[in-house]
Amino acid sequence: MKVFAIVIIFIVASLAGLFVPAVQAADRTPRIGWLNPGSPTSHGALYAAFKQGLRERGYIEGQNIVIEQRWVEGKLDRLPMVAADLVQLKPDVIVVAGANAVQATKAATTTIPIVMATTNNPVGLGFIASFARPGGNITGMSNQSEDLVPKMLEVLRAAFPRANYVGVLGNRDNPATDNNWRATRDAATILGVRVELTEARRPDEIEAAFAVIAKQQPGALLVIPDAMLISQRQRVADLAAKHRLPVMYPFREFVEVGGLMSYGASLQDNYRRAATYVDKILKGANPGDLPVEQPTKFELLINLKTAKALGITIPPELMLRADEVIQ
Repeated sequence: MKVFAIVIIFIVASLAGLFVPAVQAADRTPRIGWLNPGSPTSHGALYAAFKQGLRERGYIEGQNIVIEQRWVEGKLDRLPMVAADLVQLKPDVIVVAGANAVQATKAATTTIPIVMATTNNPVGLGFIASFARPGGNITGMSNQSEDLVPKMLEVLRAAFPRANYVGVLGNRDNPATDNNWRATRDAATILGVRVELTEARRPDEIEAAFAVIAKQQPGALLVIPDAMLISQRQRVADLAAKHRLPVMYPFREFVEVGGLMSYGASLQDNYRRAATYVDKILKGANPGDLPVEQPTKFELLINLKTAKALGITIPPELMLRADEVIQ
């Protein structure tokens, strides 16, 4: 009997040893890594949109989910180091924004699921195999800006039909910029517009870039989508005003801080929808099986206050096309 009892105790103890970690794993609070090229100030509204998406699916930061935030404040050269640091924490999923952040995180891990809140041309850049079946550990949202910049140039030309020369501001350190610049040149050829790219790779290069552009005296300026430039949008808008340049931006966030006009997808909508991917992954979905979404909603914003300050009259037909006019 004693031997039998000892055997029973041993079996129960062994089963308990297997059961306890399972319970602990089930009770473990999910951990989300957050890697963003901006700052809490520049991207606070986008972070709030992401958290709203989480709340809609029952996740509340600090209660049933933990978010490890990492911001590089426009210093994109820090992304590889910060991504590696974040991976060491072994989060359940990492949410990133922009091609540079995707590239850095992809290099840091091939196993932790990565959700793109926004990026351009993820297939062409080798982040995913296809939109329908991305494969690997990356999925999320794409803004497909190389399809967008021709439309931006078209709207800009409609606003300034005499602008035969349009300056372009971009960041060549962004792996998506070459595709965007190529699409801009192709569109310019069709529209009969001359374009020239001026680069700003870091925040401290933006002022010098505007000085170069101002000397070139373009009829208008187009800003190519870039995470660093978005994070520095107030500086960009202020310099455009200083040099009295009418500018077309890729996102409404520029117009909200004084930019003239924008045409593009809603970043806040992208960030909010990124939470749906996090939810699915936390519930066991394989990121490689989750189709990458492309934006379906595009918006044209015009800042009339800025137009008046520049002494510009926006054509009435373009005003009628605007989704929102800031007075």
